[in-house]
Amino acid sequence: MLVKLLLGFCSILIFLILNATDTLAGNLANRLEEFPDWKTKASLEIVSSEDLIYPDWMEGKWLVKSTLVEQIAPLSPSILTPGFDSNLQYLDKIMEFTVKFVKKDIRKSNFNIPSLVSKNYVVADRVFNSLNITKAYGGEDYNVSVILDEDNPNRQITILPNGDQLISTITKRDSETLSKDNFITCELTQQFFRRNTPAYFNQVETISSYHLVNSAQITAEQITAIYLSPQDPDYFQAGDRPVALYRYSLELEKYDNN
Repeated sequence: MLVKLLLGFCSILIFLILNATDTLAGNLANRLEEFPDWKTKASLEIVSSEDLIYPDWMEGKWLVKSTLVEQIAPLSPSILTPGFDSNLQYLDKIMEFTVKFVKKDIRKSNFNIPSLVSKNYVVADRVFNSLNITKAYGGEDYNVSVILDEDNPNRQITILPNGDQLISTITKRDSETLSKDNFITCELTQQFFRRNTPAYFNQVETISSYHLVNSAQITAEQITAIYLSPQDPDYFQAGDRPVALYRYSLELEKYDNN
């Protein structure tokens, strides 16, 4: 059961390890408005090894209340992803976990040209965040570990109690700063679930729209779309159409205990 839940919810981990590069305002906002009428993946920029750059107002420790408000299987009943049915139990249920965003001295490049100047940017504490989210669904006693690639913050490995591994690599992303209080980011992640039974591959698109309410409160809408990989026997039937869609409502409250 927990394996199926992870397959269904592993995409939720990814919003905590995003990166961002500026793009023309409006493309991502329009994609949000088009949901759920998505016929293909979002058009995004290829990423290398840059870390996520969040707005400064996301710095700190936050209590997140995440609610699954809608899930759709556009190609059902012919194609249904692992864990889709079991995830129905989470509809309208609030899941709570804490996350951290910290200042880090990094170099931010533009148009794939490395910068010689470094400064403090706000990035996610990816290991802390991933562990907390996984335990929110698996339980506090669920023994998992997370390994972050030292050379690429866009790649991480989650090791499950039975030794199975979920390897996630962000390959594309984009972002829009609509105003000083509104930020949208979208990314595409390659996922490889390594296990004793046949390995499972897929791609996950995650688009998140954050709104600063005040210094202690942020609201967000998040949508994840699951796409089959070429290794899947149903790939040619699905093509680039999503096979599962999940929409979440997020509330972030500043957590005083650092």
